[in-house]
Amino acid sequence: MTSRLQATQLQRSVGDWWGRLNRWASNPWRRSSLLLIVMMSSFLIGSSVGSIAGVSGLMDPVAALLTVGAWESLVRLRRSWPKQTDHALGLQIMDMVRIGSIYGLLLEGFKLI
Repeated sequence: MTSRLQATQLQRSVGDWWGRLNRWASNPWRRSSLLLIVMMSSFLIGSSVGSIAGVSGLMDPVAALLTVGAWESLVRLRRSWPKQTDHALGLQIMDMVRIGSIYGLLLEGFKLI
């Protein structure tokens, strides 16, 4: 017999974080700033992965495998994501993560030329 967890204030506030984020991002300026922050954060992660893998020459194949695996999983997750208007923020965040990380890695690659 399973018992239901008690509905505490913390569980109610943390459990509905996606709905609260969607309501907060209904303003176009807030949505744009959130997407820009996500893209710049993923750009930072992408460029740091490229820098770290470039400095330690032994990590290049491992870093390439991890980044390609992450991109492929995001692409496959995006295809299976329901195309409803309440899920549009999640799709846009996923796209910004992909765009920012690819841009960061490409910029690191062009630095080496």
